Order: sequence, then C-alpha cells, then structure tokens
Amino acid sequence: MSEAEVIDGAVDAGWEGVRSAFQANFANGDEVGAGVAVYHRGRKVVDLWGGDFDRSSGSRYTDDALQLVFSTTKGVVAIAVAMCVERGLLRYEDRVSTHWPEFAAHGKGDATVAQLLSHQCGLISVDDPILLKEALDWETVTTCLADTIPDWPIGTAHGYHAITFGWLVGELIRRVDPRGRKPGRFVADEIARPLGLDLWIGLPRRYESRVSPLIGGFVTFSDDPMVQAISDELMDPESRTSRSFTVNGAFEGETTFNRRDVHAAQVPAVNGITNARSLAKLFAATMSPIDGVRLVGDAILDRARTPVTPTGEVDLCLLVTTAYGMGFLTSDPFTVYAGPGSFGHTGAGGSIAFAQPERELAFAYVMNKMADVIGDTRSHGLIDAAVEAADGRS
Repeated sequence: MSEAEVIDGAVDAGWEGVRSAFQANFANGDEVGAGVAVYHRGRKVVDLWGGDFDRSSGSRYTDDALQLVFSTTKGVVAIAVAMCVERGLLRYEDRVSTHWPEFAAHGKGDATVAQLLSHQCGLISVDDPILLKEALDWETVTTCLADTIPDWPIGTAHGYHAITFGWLVGELIRRVDPRGRKPGRFVADEIARPLGLDLWIGLPRRYESRVSPLIGGFVTFSDDPMVQAISDELMDPESRTSRSFTVNGAFEGETTFNRRDVHAAQVPAVNGITNARSLAKLFAATMSPIDGVRLVGDAILDRARTPVTPTGEVDLCLLVTTAYGMGFLTSDPFTVYAGPGSFGHTGAGGSIAFAQPERELAFAYVMNKMADVIGDTRSHGLIDAAVEAADGRS
C-alpha cells in the first residue's frame, strides 16, 4: 500500500506540507495509526488520519477512530479550570483549602490554586500502597490525596504530577461547580457538547469499539542518555518518576491503558479519549468563537498561558527543565510547540495539542504507536509544516 493510500482526509490549499510530513512519518515506519488536525484563524485547514486502527486485525484507522491521549488530557482540564475562573467560581490566587477544606491536612492549607496547577504541591503520588481498582474510585483516591504529605515544601520546586494532577484539579472543579460535577461531566456538558467534540474523560461503553488500542509502553531503551535516564527512573519503584507515573505501581503494565475499566473511569490527567480533530477545535475555541462558542476570554487566557515556574528549573520527576502555566505546558526548550506564546500539553507516547494566539494557530496530533516517554519527533515535522503554512498566510 502506498503512502497516499494510507492517508485520508483533507487539507486546504497552502497546507499541503502538513500532509507531506504526515505521509513521511508512515513512509519512515514511525507510525501505525494516527491523526493530525489544524485550525487557523478559526477555520479547520487540516484534518488527516491514516494507517492501521488495530495492527493485529489490520483494520484501517478511519475518521471515526478514537485515541487515548495520556497527558494531553491535562490541557483539556486546564481549559476547564480557566472556564471556572472566567465564571468567577474561583481565582488562581485562591487557597485550594478555601474550596476543598480537607486538602489543608499536613500543612497544605496555604497552597494556592496556581501552585496546584503548576505542579508545585509535591503530591506526585499517595502515601500508602493503592490498588488500581481503588485508584479508579473517585472518592477513594481524592480522599487519599487530601491526606497525603507533600513530597517537598510547597512552592519551593516543581515536579510532574503525571497522574495525580487530574484528581487534584478535578476535585477542585467538582468543589466549585454549582452542580458538583466531576471533571468528566463538566467537560461533556460545557465543552464537548457545545462544540460537537468527540471527547470524553470517562468513556461510555457504547464508544469503546471505536478506541484504537495503544501499542507499546512508557519504558524504552534509548541511545539518548537523557531518555534512558528517565526510563531508568521509571523502572525504579522508589523514584519520584516511577511514583508519579504509576501512583505507587497502581498503573503499571503496558496494557493497563487499553483496559475498559480504565477507559470508563475518570482519571483526568491521563485517560482522555478523543481525536485530533476535536482537540484542535477545542484549542481553537480558546482563542476565538468556533461555531459560536468561545471558551475563555483574552485576559484569562493570557494569565493561564504565562509560565509561573522559574525559568530553567529542573522538573523533579521528569529530570529536565519544564515550564508550566495554569495547568498548561508552555513553550520552552523541552516543549517548543510553535514557539513563544504557545500553550497546551503533550502526552506520553507522542500525542500533543496546543494553541498559539500570536499565529491564531491550533494544532493536535494523536497516535496509537507509543514512542519514548520524551523525545518523540513525529509531531515536530507536522508542527513545522503548520507553522510555515500559517506564516505564509499572513
């Protein structure tokens, strides 16, 4: 099958470079099944998909395919929080304990919403061993986290809350929402339905057959010393990296995120299930009205995408420098996106969704073949092509 036959979808005139870059990923053997989408100035200009939906059956990756996108989900949750701020339900300066009193345990009473969103609270796991079935129960895991001792003094450092971020921030959403909705329901009601997105945090059973199985896992062996160092930390159950990425081992195993019970639960840091088309449209709607819907205004958006972690500070869990705004990974040497002003999130294995208001550009890429926990380059050529096309339209 030729590369042209592998790829389906459409691109507008002037955006053909994104198709070429997408085809190159398949030609190089880097992809099994994937999708990419771009919005520019409020209009969809790229919507492509292709490859194999399920390598074991050889079924095609179609426009109906859904993908679990790991931490790209955090960008969705960050938008939900920004919407709560926009509506006056909370402020980034608020103490978390103002809205969630139990969170104050073990000296966490002064921790702010901004510190929670920027991974500065040291709650990378829970204190005691926890089973997967317990971690999938909302009340159990949020109660445990409220009673957890911070791994470092709050505000003195930042470290990636790989999985706990979603429960912590999601419980905050539930506490301030007038209807007491968990984040999955908030996203469904306030984001996915108004914009017509295929996007779930907590997937209904009727959509399960549309989910393309993930291939591979987090841990790899790499010639890149930095990538290998992180993989080594992931394999050490006592390390901050492993505790953060597995919640004391509850989420270990390559097949864990292909499980129906994991898809059905709300794990809002890592189990969003969607497609590139929906993610690009979501981020486009943070910058301008899409189908009559704009999610946040300029003032809140600018605050949310401004980095608050110190420039050059090493992430205690990822072991590289990272920059966080209000739940978003912002542009830095580790996560370049389209350059300064970009905000969004990447996901383990390679998925990514972001926007850059300066170019009025929103981009998303999803895939079923997992790559290195960091250092995946498949999206780079796609982003470069999108940036070049956007600059050519000015």
